[in-house]
Amino acid sequence: MRTVHVVLPGGVDDPAAPSGGNVYDRRVCAGLAASGWTVREHPVPGGWPYPAAPDLTRLAGVLAALPDDAVVLLDGLVAVAAPDVLATGAPRLRLVVLAHMLFGETDAGLRHGESRVLRDAAAVVTTSRWCRERAIEAYALPPDRVHPAPPGVDAAPLAPGSPAGTRLLCVAALAPHKGHDLLLDALNTLRELPWTCTFVGSPDRDPAYVARLRAHPVADRVAFTGVRTGAALAAAFGAADLLVLPSRGESYGMVVIEALARGIPVLATDGQGLPEALGAAPDASLPGLLVPAESPAIAEALRDWLTDGDLRGRLRGAARARRVGLTGWTRTAEQVGEVLSRVGARRPLAR
Repeated sequence: MRTVHVVLPGGVDDPAAPSGGNVYDRRVCAGLAASGWTVREHPVPGGWPYPAAPDLTRLAGVLAALPDDAVVLLDGLVAVAAPDVLATGAPRLRLVVLAHMLFGETDAGLRHGESRVLRDAAAVVTTSRWCRERAIEAYALPPDRVHPAPPGVDAAPLAPGSPAGTRLLCVAALAPHKGHDLLLDALNTLRELPWTCTFVGSPDRDPAYVARLRAHPVADRVAFTGVRTGAALAAAFGAADLLVLPSRGESYGMVVIEALARGIPVLATDGQGLPEALGAAPDASLPGLLVPAESPAIAEALRDWLTDGDLRGRLRGAARARRVGLTGWTRTAEQVGEVLSRVGARRPLAR
């Protein structure tokens, strides 16, 4: 019997704060269990990745209670903040870190701890090929210990789309790195054109930032819906013509493939893992537009989309073709399971 102990952030099931990382964790745990793994979950409450001392004590207690040679999959949100705790457990446990992103890229205070954690792990799983290459480069990791397992996506009905393509959708927590301010600045230059825009995402991450968004000159033409999940989120996708993701950086961008699964073209920024998520149709055509993370470039691309019917038709055709090649969560869980199996098959750790 194959057993894996999965260390998760305590808020992994919080319906008020959905995230791609939480969805990924949940779907991988379910996929591993469906393929025959015994999955032991250990949610650890705390302010990850900025824990207080009691949070670290709880994590240390969880690891101390695990049996020798246990295979442990740790969410990187927890792992990067606890290098000393993991160093204590590493000699007797088989630690695999799941890196949803590289925290040290945006917060220098986390870089040293992240480096230690990833170097000391028996293996690292990344959620994109871009993140794998960047982790190897940034932290001098042995390539044979870093393995990509990109997110899957569920099949979904085609969104019909409107002839004019005026219905814009942005699905992302309202936080500065997601670039909603860039999108509003771009839309402010397109006031003479017909369009609607819906922001779906939690407003609780950064209230001051949200206040600035709501005070923007063009905010009166934007619907701020807050969090939507399940049928409500599916309805938002079903009513959309174009997904716009103006992020300043994404390790992958799960919402991109969620849109493509419905044949919805995507306008996204061109950095980090977003080009990988967008991918291409079988004929190599792009199912969307990739632009630099700056308002003028976003505005130019939106103007092209809104005023060029031929462009909308080409992108919709490419998005529908790209949809056929998307893979489900079963494949993601298989890739993670392969890494766990290799780590578990190594000879017992010396103690």
